Amino acid sequence: MITSRFVSDWLITLDQISNTLAAVLFFLLTATFLVFFILLFFVLTRPDIRFLQKTMHGISLMAAGDLNERVPAYRKDELGRLAAHINEMAAELQRQRQKERQGEMTRMELITGVSHDLRTPLTSMIGYIHLLKERGYRSEEEYDRYVEHTYNQAIRLQKRIDALFEYTRLTAPEAKAQFRRIRFNELLQQLLSEFQPLASEYGLTVASSLPEEELEVCLDPDKIVRALDNLLMNALKFSRRPGEIRINCRLTKDWLSVDIENDGEPLTKEQEERLFDRFYRGDSSRKLEDTGLGAGSGLGLAISKSIALLHGGDLTLNHERGHYRFRLELPRS
Repeated sequence: MITSRFVSDWLITLDQISNTLAAVLFFLLTATFLVFFILLFFVLTRPDIRFLQKTMHGISLMAAGDLNERVPAYRKDELGRLAAHINEMAAELQRQRQKERQGEMTRMELITGVSHDLRTPLTSMIGYIHLLKERGYRSEEEYDRYVEHTYNQAIRLQKRIDALFEYTRLTAPEAKAQFRRIRFNELLQQLLSEFQPLASEYGLTVASSLPEEELEVCLDPDKIVRALDNLLMNALKFSRRPGEIRINCRLTKDWLSVDIENDGEPLTKEQEERLFDRFYRGDSSRKLEDTGLGAGSGLGLAISKSIALLHGGDLTLNHERGHYRFRLELPRS
């Protein structure tokens, strides 16, 4: 009886020990699994965490205004694509900021250019009017000369204001050309027949090469005449004397091109790059006032290029050692 009870108690004790060992073993296995899982998770996710930390640091710098900063985008997964999109957004914001700065600089240049353009003749007019008001002339001939100078400066001022308004209209977003089909040969020949006497007066000859076939094209004749007239007057102003102005017209399947060539003083690279800028007049050493033609408003070439762009074409310059070739390209239809 005693032996049976002892055996029963011993078996119960063994069972309890077994359950305890099983619980301890389960705990140890669970703890080992959790530690292993955490270590494995840390090892596997550490690159992602470091990548996200770098990305967040880059975004913080961008938000602070440093748009030159870029986040790493070397990964090929979703995080890499996210980083690439962030960099594209930063690049677009940077372009917008540069565009705004350029716009501000352009506005300042416009104000400076307009002020200089209008102040010079206006100052001269005020001076002559003051002399006339104070009767600061000694003879009728001097009086007539003062009046003539005042009138000439007023005409000069009016032309510059008209050029400014024309350039503003041509570069406005709503600017449109009034297209119609015309015979380009007749238009160009008429323009050259009016230009040749003026060129001869300044010691220049005009040579032209036009296709024999009729050139029927669709364009705005008034605007194209203005563009060509600006180019011809530019060649007249800046040509060596005596010299020659050459006009060549070519027609391809899709394009009509007009080349106006002349020889003058060489340009620097900076002058060549800025030649189509509004109000840019190039080297003042050319002394245009001595030719009687005046320095102009600095808008002629800018207006011609705007007209070309309005037609879906372009105006370009090829310059080499004082030889100029302006090419006006227009689509045929």
